[in-house]
Amino acid sequence: MVNAARQLHRSSALARKPNWSGVVPHRTDSSALSRLQPPRFYTSAGTPQSIPVSTAMAAGCRLGTAHRWMRAGAVPRVHTGLLTPTSGPHSVRARMYGNRASGAGFSGEDGAESSGSGGEESGGDGGVPYNGAQMTALTPMMVPEVFPNVPLIAVSRNPVFPRFIKIIEVKNKALMELLRRKVRLAQPYAGVFMKRDDANESDVVESLDAIYSTGTFVQIHEMQDLGEKLRMIVMGHRRIRITKQLEVEPEEPESQNKPPRRKPKRSRKDQPGSLTEQLEDKVSLQPLPSSNILMVEVDNVQHEHFTVTEEVKALTAEIVKTIRDIIALNPLYRESVLQMMQAGQRVVDNPIYLSDMGAALTGAESHELQDVLEEINIPKRLYKALSLLKKEYELSKLQQRLGREVEEKIKQTHRKYLLQEQLKIIKKELGLEKEDKEAIEEKFRERLKDRTVPQHIMDVINEELNKLGLLDNHSSEFNVTRNYLDWLTSMPWGTNSEENLSLERAKEVLEEDHYGMDDVKKRILEFIAVSQLRGSTQGKILCFYGPPGVGKTSIARSIARALNRQYFRFSVGGMTDVAEIKGHRRTYVGAMPGKIIQCLKKTKTENPLVLIDEVDKMGRGYQGDPSSALLELLDPEQNANFLDHYLDVPVDLSKILFICTANVVDTIPEPLRDRMEMINVSGYVAQEKLAIAERYLVPQLRSLCGLTEEKASISSDALSLLIRQYCRESGVRNLQKQVEKVLRKVAFCIVSGKQTTVTVTPENLQEYVGKPVFTVDRMYDVTPPGVVMGLAWTALGGSTLFIETSLRRPLGGAESQGEGTLEVTGQLGDVMKESAKIASTFARAFLMTQDPGNHFLVNSHLHLHVPEGATPKDGPSAGCTIVTALLSLATDQSVRQNVAMTGEVSLTGKILPVGGIKEKTIAARRAGVTCIILPDENRKDFSDLPDYITQGLEVHFVDHYSQIYPIVFPQK
Repeated sequence: MVNAARQLHRSSALARKPNWSGVVPHRTDSSALSRLQPPRFYTSAGTPQSIPVSTAMAAGCRLGTAHRWMRAGAVPRVHTGLLTPTSGPHSVRARMYGNRASGAGFSGEDGAESSGSGGEESGGDGGVPYNGAQMTALTPMMVPEVFPNVPLIAVSRNPVFPRFIKIIEVKNKALMELLRRKVRLAQPYAGVFMKRDDANESDVVESLDAIYSTGTFVQIHEMQDLGEKLRMIVMGHRRIRITKQLEVEPEEPESQNKPPRRKPKRSRKDQPGSLTEQLEDKVSLQPLPSSNILMVEVDNVQHEHFTVTEEVKALTAEIVKTIRDIIALNPLYRESVLQMMQAGQRVVDNPIYLSDMGAALTGAESHELQDVLEEINIPKRLYKALSLLKKEYELSKLQQRLGREVEEKIKQTHRKYLLQEQLKIIKKELGLEKEDKEAIEEKFRERLKDRTVPQHIMDVINEELNKLGLLDNHSSEFNVTRNYLDWLTSMPWGTNSEENLSLERAKEVLEEDHYGMDDVKKRILEFIAVSQLRGSTQGKILCFYGPPGVGKTSIARSIARALNRQYFRFSVGGMTDVAEIKGHRRTYVGAMPGKIIQCLKKTKTENPLVLIDEVDKMGRGYQGDPSSALLELLDPEQNANFLDHYLDVPVDLSKILFICTANVVDTIPEPLRDRMEMINVSGYVAQEKLAIAERYLVPQLRSLCGLTEEKASISSDALSLLIRQYCRESGVRNLQKQVEKVLRKVAFCIVSGKQTTVTVTPENLQEYVGKPVFTVDRMYDVTPPGVVMGLAWTALGGSTLFIETSLRRPLGGAESQGEGTLEVTGQLGDVMKESAKIASTFARAFLMTQDPGNHFLVNSHLHLHVPEGATPKDGPSAGCTIVTALLSLATDQSVRQNVAMTGEVSLTGKILPVGGIKEKTIAARRAGVTCIILPDENRKDFSDLPDYITQGLEVHFVDHYSQIYPIVFPQK
């Protein structure tokens, strides 16, 4: 007991006198210290942030208690994220770690967690007790100056400086158990070392290379056991350095560790010599080969001896000045540090503590703080701390400047807003301006003055206007209602364009823009005639179908001009969303009406011409089927009360002239096709293309290229050659591209100075458009036996199609009858394959009647091929052509040259009608055919063709194949 008292007396005397050794003294001027060091908050990321003293007081300490600790000589510590004073000597710490039941708190921050009523001697605030986890307040003891074996706690981002307290959470099971054991053994000490990798969140390391060798010897002041983790309040005492790794000795069973009730007296010489020897007896110094490092052996770090020179004084003064500047910029430091800077001097005169405090004040990088911790030269440590403080000062200045700029902008915005509100009130008082709601309502009613709005729609508008007057201007419902009223009042209720009812004027406009297309022009003139007799306009639904490039879309624009109607076009090709046609519900954000309602608002009339392009290419998605949505739109019986999802009021669309375009009609749903009047716009023959090029294309493109007729001209022969060898498709779009290409090259020649005038002729045409694309008109100029020319129809127009037949195996005398086969190739569809089988059966039967002794088709293995196998082919129009090819092969006789045919044959030889007569006739003329054979039921289709298409053609209409046989085999 006497030795313990002497040791306590020596340690107290050592704490009272100045000490510049490596061990940081526990006594210093706590009042000045608390003023210099502002309260600090450690976030979850480990970055210290300043908080005012009021926040620290709210954490559980009273101002009087905090001042009492300051007078007792406290040192800064960290608890619940705060850097606050804590007791130094043993006598004062006894109050800090008193009985929890009596309400003793821990340095103020713990007051909210203490359970007592908080008397004068307690630091607690009488707060609500904490029931979530077990709290352990450790018995105060003298911290040994040498403690070589400590548990290793690895932390990230911020090291623990001596004389500062920090909260540390440990989640590693083995380390938690080791710390619990050390606390039970009254050895609440550990070594806190910072990890080199800040991203590593583990509490332990597997190698000493993962941490810095220099750390801090800490004392565990309070431990909170949360089950899966330990939350500890530790206070740093001195710098330490790792010397080697140790092995943790397993804990003995509780029965073996339980001490006896009475200890036998031992002599003085039997007692252990020191605490260090006891620890060395309990810990085995063996390194762990490949597991987590829990215990290490450490040595105290002694700083180099130094004297207070002028340099040290200058550095100290500069640190104090920098802290004073930071306080001036950052008000969070002001309350706790400014008073110490004016009065206290003892902490300022301690360079060791001042360097650590300066580093702890900053939010520097972890390696910079570790550099300060490892530095043993006090002047250099002061210099490094000063550097960090200067960076913090510059950062504070930047924050202050940005804050001033933001505040200035906010002030300007606020001032502008106030002035605008004042101006509104002044104008309102003077009668110069009305309120927003009144102005909006007046604008909407002004729109409806000259319009004939149906009563049921006017009721909806009045109801929405009354609703608008009750809503706040800044609410979302206000904007939705205003947009809805904007659409309702923008509709052309009762507004119609003055329609042209003059047939002469309409015919003149249609002929001016397009060549041919007599069916379309005739239908439009009929529409005008009916409207003239009725004395009012009407709506209609037309559908133009035909190959690309024949003028379906452009004729619709000409019709609108001829009728003097507004023109609106939208394409439904690839459309998969029904809302594009019928609109969105108003509940959706950014909802809008459908295309038809948008059309009426844009055209500002109830009777525009609406072109719905590419109706055969509509898609279908999870948003619905747009083709089904068009049923209501294009139904004359329903579109008088069309209901858009957005407007939600009936809209009359019966006066709109709908024109749809399509390339093929097979992909259009039958109910939709039934609602439209189908008008075929077929392709052009060479004569029509030549007329279109001379009348329309060349003049338009010449003007587009900046040329005149004197400078550039294209002869008719050159245009004919261009059509025949470069542009064989049904439309004229490719012809337009080729003519434009010629004129561009002509313009280049003129501008470059090579020529002043250019005339394009067949001789120099290749200089402008290159080599011909089509050099032969057909595959066979002279057809051999087994080959016959047929006529086909495609989406691009008509074309010629040759049917080839050949013998697969040589005929021998041993074949038995009835073993003949037929193989078909050429990527044929199922319908065409069946047509080939029917034709083969009929050809066998027909050959028996014409030549009973010829068994060629019965015994032979035949191969039927349709050239251009990459192109899919299908359809029931090649039956008579296949029969003719088989008979030609069986009789080994060529058919009549320059003859082509089309028509389906039945099993009994009946010739059935087919479609596409105009396109097929055009293809036959283009291929140089002089004789064509058509089904008798297609006579009416052929009679509708213009004379320039049928002129010079020998046409035969047949209803049975027996009529075809003498035409194609005249010698028979």
